[in-house]
Amino acid sequence: MTIKLGINGFGRIGRNVLRAAVQNFSDIEIVGIN
Repeated sequence: MTIKLGINGFGRIGRNVLRAAVQNFSDIEIVGIN
């Protein structure tokens, strides 16, 4: 089952979360960045 993830804030931590989600987890879908 795919986990849908929205990131609120795209500063240093938001970028690191996005990078980690894309590289390490194949079952996470980024649906929104605010």
